[in-house]
Amino acid sequence: MKSVTRVLLSTTCITGLLLVPAIAQAQDAAATTTSVATGSDDGVDTSEGIVVTGSRINRPNSTAAAPITSVTSDAIHAQAAVNIEEVLNRMPQIAPDSQQGYQDSDGRQRIKLRNLGFERTLVLVDGKRLGTMNGEDVGMIPTALIKQVDVLTGGASAVYGSDAVAGVVNFIMDDDFQGVQLNANYNFYLHNNKAGIVSKTAAAYGFDQPATGMTADGGRADISLTAGTKLFDDRLHISGYVDYRKASLVRYSQRETSGCQLAQTGDGPLSCTTSSYTPLGYVSPLSGANAGNTYVNNPDGSGTFLPYSDEYAANPYDGYSLQRADQRVNAGGFLKYEISDAATIYANAMWFHDKSTNPYPARIYSYTAFGSDPYQISCNNPLLSASQATTLCGSAAGTNTTVPTELRYRLGNVSDLDDVYINDGLRISGGVRGDIGHGWSYDVGGVYAHNKNQYQWAMPSWTRLNQALDVVQNSDGSYACASGVSGCLPLDPFNANSSLNTQAAFDWVAAGQYEKWTTTTSLYDAIGTLQGDLGTYGIKSPWADDGIAIAVSGEYRKDTLQGRYNDVWVEYNGGTDSNLAQSVWEGMVELQAPVIEHKPFADLLQFNGAYRVSKYSSNPSAFSTWKFEAVWSPIHDITLRGSINRAQRAPTVVEQSQASNSSYGRVTTAFSDFCAPTVTYTTGADGQQVPVYGAPVASEAVCAATGLSADKYGSATLLCPTDVGCTYKSGGFTVDPETAYTKTIGVVLRPSFLPGLTVSADRFMIDLNDSIGYNDYSYFANGCLATASDFFCSMFVRNSDGTLYSDPATNPTSGYIRQGTTNYYKSKSHGWDFQAQYALPLGRAGKLDFDFAGSLTTLAGGQDSPILAKYNCAGYYGGSCGQLIPKWSHTLRTTYTTDDKFFSASLNWRFIGPLTNVTNSGKTSLGWSEATERTTYYHIPAYNYFDLALAFRVTEKYSLRFSVNNLFDKAPPIVPNSYNYALSRNNTLSARYDSLGRQVAVSTTVNF
Repeated sequence: MKSVTRVLLSTTCITGLLLVPAIAQAQDAAATTTSVATGSDDGVDTSEGIVVTGSRINRPNSTAAAPITSVTSDAIHAQAAVNIEEVLNRMPQIAPDSQQGYQDSDGRQRIKLRNLGFERTLVLVDGKRLGTMNGEDVGMIPTALIKQVDVLTGGASAVYGSDAVAGVVNFIMDDDFQGVQLNANYNFYLHNNKAGIVSKTAAAYGFDQPATGMTADGGRADISLTAGTKLFDDRLHISGYVDYRKASLVRYSQRETSGCQLAQTGDGPLSCTTSSYTPLGYVSPLSGANAGNTYVNNPDGSGTFLPYSDEYAANPYDGYSLQRADQRVNAGGFLKYEISDAATIYANAMWFHDKSTNPYPARIYSYTAFGSDPYQISCNNPLLSASQATTLCGSAAGTNTTVPTELRYRLGNVSDLDDVYINDGLRISGGVRGDIGHGWSYDVGGVYAHNKNQYQWAMPSWTRLNQALDVVQNSDGSYACASGVSGCLPLDPFNANSSLNTQAAFDWVAAGQYEKWTTTTSLYDAIGTLQGDLGTYGIKSPWADDGIAIAVSGEYRKDTLQGRYNDVWVEYNGGTDSNLAQSVWEGMVELQAPVIEHKPFADLLQFNGAYRVSKYSSNPSAFSTWKFEAVWSPIHDITLRGSINRAQRAPTVVEQSQASNSSYGRVTTAFSDFCAPTVTYTTGADGQQVPVYGAPVASEAVCAATGLSADKYGSATLLCPTDVGCTYKSGGFTVDPETAYTKTIGVVLRPSFLPGLTVSADRFMIDLNDSIGYNDYSYFANGCLATASDFFCSMFVRNSDGTLYSDPATNPTSGYIRQGTTNYYKSKSHGWDFQAQYALPLGRAGKLDFDFAGSLTTLAGGQDSPILAKYNCAGYYGGSCGQLIPKWSHTLRTTYTTDDKFFSASLNWRFIGPLTNVTNSGKTSLGWSEATERTTYYHIPAYNYFDLALAFRVTEKYSLRFSVNNLFDKAPPIVPNSYNYALSRNNTLSARYDSLGRQVAVSTTVNF
């Protein structure tokens, strides 16, 4: 067929001229590669659907105007990755986010380009959205069927719509698989625990520590089976897969570096976070002479209380997960049926179920976990000794009087409980595509994605817990619940390690009762694209071989979110069910115009452009995005490229709900209307306090900007009531999409005198304006006071008398200060990306392949409001910087392959640049002051990791791979207060550094 011939010729062109170095590593231990151009693989015809990242124009020989880094399937195999997140986390452009590397993870895997947040990175599968921003999980993508992952850093909203502010990650799938293939991967950690500062600190608290020496744990398995075939003269292709993954629990207590959660105040000594939930118990009378005193049960079993102190405290996180236990099943399939050149029906489905758990100890919870009613302990409780009863009850000891008491107890003889995240997802994509007319093709299809995320954890019944604590003694000396309720067994909080605190007793108290919070998201996405090569009609530059190409598309998307709380959750935490939705209509046009080709001083000069209009149901206005790109190759060896994009991110349905839904409350009495007079007090002749009114804090001009008339300025009527304070209103805003201008300019060198070498350098600049975020009333009040700008001062909605207080219960229309989710700040990410590949033939000895990717971040920060200083977090962590990327990071993989491709060895060098705490930055914009400078634990040095992979192609159908990641078992840096930086309690930035140590893997691929 002509279409087949055309694409085969184009494919030959791209592989021969543009992508020689990018595909040079065609063995099991290949590396990450730079895509100088994007296009199809060999032998793909139009019915297969060419996937081009960053454009709706699917010209297979089109040179990319924006830098794209690609991860091949061979690179995934070389790393022995169980999930794709682990591969992407090592790319310099991606801020790592290891969802199995900290105890609070919800199990989902998401991607954050340029450290601008996962909500600003658009994830695609074969050019179509993975799912909603609130619900997506890239872990559902089967690693065995990933042909290539393209990472385009920079805005792409004009092509793909909302969310592509930081860039696009496009998973290109092998939807043409034939045969039967088994992939199996097992890896584990082989780590040498060495005593260090954490052990020393924990030992001072009497906390148990892991044994030193070599340990093997954390086993993870990934087994997938893929099958595919073609039927009806190869016009019908069907393939399917099933993938099972399992990860074993690794507790904090199994690593010396996480033997306790380190805390440090300022530059003071290290300490361990402690808990009053101990196997010794914790008792505090809330009435009587000892009210407020705290006690523990004497560990000698004498039935006496001892004053509570850290000497008796427990390690609250010793059993928590450094690697969460996880089980996941992925399954799905692909279908294509070529009716004719004009119509190919395609469809694919991906389904997954994932359950991850984090253990925590069974406890008798403080009464404050249930509400405000203390436990009522009977003064004749037989489990109390006479001494204990006197401490609690005084002279009422031994009577049936009850006294309010605070109790806490860690049940050491009872199995741990689990907090559980259960994630389910289904993604169905399909449509029809083909050629129509001369030089025209179309693709009409859509995506339906449904994700459910459920969080649940066991919560003892308040009623049953009180029944189990109300104990009587039987005539035979045994103990029973005073209520006589069937199944009730006594619990004993008044003896250390009491034998009454059994599994059966706690099981009855827990009563199978779980707090559950379920979020269900859905995406409905319909898109139609018509593209044409106008060169077939002679519409082209007189100096170019190819004509102008055009693509026109229309799209409709709808995001929905349902939030559901069960009765137990609502009882203890509150919460209201939600039903949220947002939809958008969009239209897009894209042009690709080669101006000069194969001429002196212009082997290629090409301009690209796109324009998109979007209308969201949540906003009264339409919005537009656009891009302009240029590529110039003065000679074939040199390509200069540049692009500028106006990219946008619409608020998610959650952000939109937070912005638009109104609620009212009372401002704390510490807030005062700055247009009211200041108040001091003096003592009058009668001894009473008399107020003395002074000038307001704000000027008359500032107060006028808040809507206050001149005659009310400084009036005492403006003072907020001292008993309840002023009123605030949350929500009621229309939030616009945030807008980013992303610019890249770079050069690609492919010297003809050194075949096999490609080098590129690209400057990127992402400037995000009107970013969406939440601010409370103090943000607007302080901003108004400092600037008198309408952005801040319009948040004051005064009554006719100028006051800012009203009755929140009446849903007032005035008399409040506003707060909530709005467009308010700027973020910036600037830097350089450097990439290089070199294929060095060694004749009969084989060949060497080198692959390098590095990123230099020069600016990572912005400005949180017009009254605050601009800041740059590149190379810093802590404070408002969190755990940002270092200034420089890179990967360099060197691969040797024998001439017969039987054996390959690959060594990967990962470099992570140094980081300094903002306390020692010397920059007041980052919160530095001379008083906060530290001399300890303020700097993380540069880190070097090395990964080794060995691959054997035993036969054409069987290959075997061995991998060791973090070859030298380098321990992670110690970072006290790590939860403040990385939501991880294991004393490091666990997503960025290898917190579990050396990882050993063996994997195989068998083709049947």
